[in-house]
Amino acid sequence: MDVRKIVVVVEDVDAARTALKWALHNLLRFGDFITLLHVFSPAMNSSRSKNKIRLLRLKGYQLALSFKDICNNFFNTNVEIIVTEGDQEGGKIAAMVREIGASALVVGLHDRSFLYKVPDIAPPKVPYKICPDPSAIIWRSRKSKRKGSSCIST
Repeated sequence: MDVRKIVVVVEDVDAARTALKWALHNLLRFGDFITLLHVFSPAMNSSRSKNKIRLLRLKGYQLALSFKDICNNFFNTNVEIIVTEGDQEGGKIAAMVREIGASALVVGLHDRSFLYKVPDIAPPKVPYKICPDPSAIIWRSRKSKRKGSSCIST
């Protein structure tokens, strides 16, 4: 069995926590890795001082640690945390997913989600599917012999 890498976007909303719990119950297999990814963006009108960025990174790491506490309730969960600065449109998240080589990206869908800001680019460099569910799952499409949707829903 291949070890998979699952990226979960960490945000301070209940939908993100619900998405993590869903992934732990429905996606995670023994030996898989969960990467908790938090991308912060300094406010546009504030100065980009080192202290401001350091504080945002610290808050993001503390938030990711609270998500890790959820993962600790599952036996043998391999968890890593990544906190990085990026954009609000999801470009940094997509780049990190490609860099990690993740097989799944789990996102808690809410009204401020970056998914609503994804530009309509045809064709996308990384094909993806969005599940119409509050705990949306996006992953790279793989050509399969089966016809039908590749979307997993709860």
